[in-house]
Amino acid sequence: MADPLLEIRGLNKKFGDFQALKDINLELDKGLMIGLIGPNGCGKSTMMKCICKIHDMSSGSIHIDGEDISRKKPAEVSKLVATVPAESGPTFGLTVTDMVMLGRYPFVNRIWWENPEDEVVVRNALKTFGIYHLRKKQVSMLSSGERQRAMIAKAYVQEPKVMLVDEPTSHLDMKYKLQVMEYLKKMSHTDMTVIVAEHDISLMARYCDICVIMKKGEIQTIGDPKVVITEDLIRDVYEVDSRIGLDEDGEIYVLPKKYIDVEEY
Repeated sequence: MADPLLEIRGLNKKFGDFQALKDINLELDKGLMIGLIGPNGCGKSTMMKCICKIHDMSSGSIHIDGEDISRKKPAEVSKLVATVPAESGPTFGLTVTDMVMLGRYPFVNRIWWENPEDEVVVRNALKTFGIYHLRKKQVSMLSSGERQRAMIAKAYVQEPKVMLVDEPTSHLDMKYKLQVMEYLKKMSHTDMTVIVAEHDISLMARYCDICVIMKKGEIQTIGDPKVVITEDLIRDVYEVDSRIGLDEDGEIYVLPKKYIDVEEY
């Protein structure tokens, strides 16, 4: 069997006295779309920030494609891992092309000057994500769905092994939620592993190959969403009563019913 693309062993992360991650162990193969599911504060974003080395680990190890990221500089890690944050942040008058071109930064030696190869990669990405016609438009003038696709294109041109996506559909309407998830799913078919943290469980269950369920800094369970997402699990992790079923196409859906009063539960 091939070695896993992403291997996490004994990952712990503390902020002062608060332990955000507790003994995380995880192995993920390439070419998968992974869903990180759990309530706010469960450690999803912290784990992703450890994977891309925004946060240093308190203890443990993370290997990507057999390489120990703790021994690498941030610029080296950015050739292995790309991130798509929940918000784009200030764009300072950047056009869509300018923003996506920034994703080529890890490949630049010394002085920034895009070469013909960079231009081809960016142009192809703009076409792939359906934003080529917006290439000269300022990012600040884009709709939420367009901006999200531009951020994904920026990460895509880094040519990473692992892509980390934080709440990609939080501000999108139904059409663009589905569109963004379709793009991410296609990317996982290129042997890239795409890890998505998202609160829409039904959406995650539909598109993800594997779901990683987290609670209070720990992994509760890992597996096929149609197997691991149950009413008991939703009750335990989210403190919510729900109904879970399959639609006529065999897709799982989660219907929240009511929150549970912990003191009475």
